[in-house]
Amino acid sequence: MSEIGSQSAPLISVRNLVKEYQIGTVLVRAVNDVSLDIMRGEFIAIMGASGSGKSTFMNMMGALDTPTSGTVEIDGHSIGEMSSDALAKLRNETIGFVFQQFNLLPRTSALANVRVPLLYAHEPPEDPEARCRECLEMVGLKDRMLNHPSQLSGGQQQRVAIARALVNRPKVILADEPTGALDSHTSEEVMALFTELNRMGITIILVTHEPDIAAHARRQVTFRDGRIIEDRS
Repeated sequence: MSEIGSQSAPLISVRNLVKEYQIGTVLVRAVNDVSLDIMRGEFIAIMGASGSGKSTFMNMMGALDTPTSGTVEIDGHSIGEMSSDALAKLRNETIGFVFQQFNLLPRTSALANVRVPLLYAHEPPEDPEARCRECLEMVGLKDRMLNHPSQLSGGQQQRVAIARALVNRPKVILADEPTGALDSHTSEEVMALFTELNRMGITIILVTHEPDIAAHARRQVTFRDGRIIEDRS
């Protein structure tokens, strides 16, 4: 899997980031002049109430959304200067995404779901199925590889989503409310998995509004009204 690598340069560097939306006659500033560095190997929780700007911020960090102003650098690449094809390649090779609603293909197996990112990989592995099996085993689903999502519990579906995020061996996983659709016991199991992945060297950035989930991270950054109001280890 990914290695932590040099600690001298941030994996993600954000400077003076602003995101504005026009809603009718009102200009809403969802993210307001935010600067932040995330080092390789960190486990960081982005916290805040609904509407605080944390998910908008994560989408820009993951090159899923374009800032109104400011800069985002991912692994040394300034995403504002990249073509759409280059951005897609960067996302596919560097970032694994995990979302609250799993986003699995309903009529195909766990194994096939995990394989989806490899279909877009610039340099796919020699044995894609072996890579997918490895990732499913890593998340504890060795005996569920051929099951469809409807045959899996919510926690198992989220593990499939995490395996899918891992399959291209990303340097960072961005997880937006990954326990939001899970009960408390299953949430703890999923967070234990993220903790183990972080121990292996993968940078984890977790967006949550739940303090008990954020407590698993080694650094907590809190948003309010589009700004960072606290950054603590």
